[in-house]
Amino acid sequence: MTAHRGRDGLRKPDIVIAVCFAFDARPPAPPPDLLLPPIAGGAGPAQLELTSADGGAFSASLALSPDHHGAAVVILPDVRGLYPFYIELAERFAQAGHHAIAIDYFGRTAGLGVRDEDFDYMPHVMQTAVEQVQQDIAAAISALHDHTDATTVATVGFCFGGLQSFLAGTSPDLDLAGVVGFYAGLEGKRLGIRGPLERAGEIRGPLLGLFGGADKSITEDQVREFDRRLEAAGVTREIHIYPGAPHSFFDRRFASWHEACEDAWRRVLGFVEK
Repeated sequence: MTAHRGRDGLRKPDIVIAVCFAFDARPPAPPPDLLLPPIAGGAGPAQLELTSADGGAFSASLALSPDHHGAAVVILPDVRGLYPFYIELAERFAQAGHHAIAIDYFGRTAGLGVRDEDFDYMPHVMQTAVEQVQQDIAAAISALHDHTDATTVATVGFCFGGLQSFLAGTSPDLDLAGVVGFYAGLEGKRLGIRGPLERAGEIRGPLLGLFGGADKSITEDQVREFDRRLEAAGVTREIHIYPGAPHSFFDRRFASWHEACEDAWRRVLGFVEK
């Protein structure tokens, strides 16, 4: 078992969290009928340096839509932070009519910039606090308001980011229009926090959860229990499980899951447009 040093300087055991994508993974494109016509000479995503309320600086990638409709989107990556998959995903949302900003979690501990294949993410994940992530989301929302005409914002997260997306739904200060999680972590005990399963009654909703039926790290029983707790709390939600799909099925290299990817796109875009 490997170990890392915590903020107190003591060595702590590392915790293994499923990695969502290979470094060369790419997000599937939205269905063609949901895309806007291409704009000649359109600019690529803008790389930003943002500052949170606690003074922490972090990197973000902003993609602007030529014809925005519905909520803008804050993209919350998996454990590896801001790397190419999520920069491209922000562009995909922009092509489908939604301003989007993808953020990095690790500016406070790992410095600024896009993460590469060699980034040793786990020691930094273990130093990431929910409150800090929510401050970073607030800074990203402010950036969307500064750079775009967006009036409402939703979060879309993946794995670790899905957990953070759902927890963002517990914060009245963020005033989110909705929260989306792809194969979101539901239990927080491995990270030393109370996760979405434990805090389901605090989530304000609406919520969209998309899960793989063959996900070995997030079981169908956990998903069903999460749904039951959301229902008991009166949370407006949609939970969908793709039979047989693995963790991280949302990857255009996985041709066998193209139907699940297309369906997921339609559900997410329909959700954020409401």
